Amino acid sequence: MVLYRRNYVSGGSFFFTLTLRDRRSDLLVRHVDLLRTVVANVKAARPFAIDAMVVMPEHLHAIWTLPADDGDYSGRWRAIKSGFVRALKNNDINIYSNARGEADVWQTRFWEHTIRDERDLNKHVDYIHYNPVKHGYTKRPSDWPHSSIHRYIEQGLLTADWGADMTFDDTFGERKT
Repeated sequence: MVLYRRNYVSGGSFFFTLTLRDRRSDLLVRHVDLLRTVVANVKAARPFAIDAMVVMPEHLHAIWTLPADDGDYSGRWRAIKSGFVRALKNNDINIYSNARGEADVWQTRFWEHTIRDERDLNKHVDYIHYNPVKHGYTKRPSDWPHSSIHRYIEQGLLTADWGADMTFDDTFGERKT
């Protein structure tokens, strides 16, 4: 059995990728309002800052910063994933179950990266905002409705045409060997 090591740092900032089990699904954007409600409820119960986020049809990326005395992002993601499944069921949305009767919506784990510094943070924010273009859904990042890029534009941190003519280095902060 593989042992997964997580870097739990109180007050840390982290980049996450969560994926649906069915990579052909559009469940996340089809029911993005349910997902937003669940995220808001978890955030109210166990505060954290969402520094950047994009919701794609079958996966999402997010950067969170946790409170200074708290490093438990896994519990928050568990609550979001299970809360989203409950919300789907409560809204009579047909979802598949596995042989054990468990909802077969999410992949069991998620990918996490601890943000090291400001440069690393900026590269991951850019990656998140450019993701809809990378996957061929839009020509400009700002054309994708389910992205924190709109908050960045409203705050004057980015322009509406940011990323339209760029090529992207998708190493997004990982060290090359």
